[in-house]
Amino acid sequence: MPELSLPSDLPIADAPAIAVRSLYKTYGEKHAVNGLNLTVPRGCFYGFLGPNGAGKTTTIRMLMGLIPVTSGEIEILGFRMSRNSLDIRRRLGLVPDDTLLFDHLTGGEFIEFVGRLYGLSRSESHERSLELLALFELDGNARKLIAEYSKGMRKRCAMAAALIHRPQLFLMDEPFEGVDAVGARLMKNILIDQVRRGATIFLTSHVLDVVERLCDRVAIIHEGQLVVEGSMEELRQGRETLEELFVRTVGGAPSTENLEWLA
Repeated sequence: MPELSLPSDLPIADAPAIAVRSLYKTYGEKHAVNGLNLTVPRGCFYGFLGPNGAGKTTTIRMLMGLIPVTSGEIEILGFRMSRNSLDIRRRLGLVPDDTLLFDHLTGGEFIEFVGRLYGLSRSESHERSLELLALFELDGNARKLIAEYSKGMRKRCAMAAALIHRPQLFLMDEPFEGVDAVGARLMKNILIDQVRRGATIFLTSHVLDVVERLCDRVAIIHEGQLVVEGSMEELRQGRETLEELFVRTVGGAPSTENLEWLA
């Protein structure tokens, strides 16, 4: 009998959460992402780091399906992005950098709307949205439009919406930006709990001490290319901090010695 093969658009069993192969994103003659290869295991807290303009946000937007790739392949949870974008999106929780929220809805209305997009019933979406508003301490502003939210409130609202359908993978671009210490602690605890339950967190952040405390693995990209990748234990050999490793990898900070007036 001839050997049977599975259709190529079915998910691969035991596949990593994210697999990126020879990924390019080109604008004109500039490679924003330049041949990126990356594998993110399931059930880990993964930090994706780099200086401004390194290609982090471009990469995460391609993973989210918000912008097309120039070339290369993305597989998420065993599905090929090029063939199964809808199946992938059902399994993702998204917190984009600019918190793509609807300014003319209240936080509760937006969270409930996202639940409905993911196939929850009207009653279930409403009930979960109320619970999430309370969890993220937004229920005291139930009638306030998102347009009136602070940046930290917008981030909390975006994360609440990302949780409503219990995704397997979270893609988060600067999730703690503009969030106060209390809100950040709450968000960290929720994300840690999600990882314990088997979810995967993939985040970008410039707050390296937060990444150092939370993440199991870290990748650093520079000028669109991967320059460092490994577990925190592997990368922090000796007493070097993540910040010291980052600065050493992407180039030291400029000196003010030549600015005599600043001395």
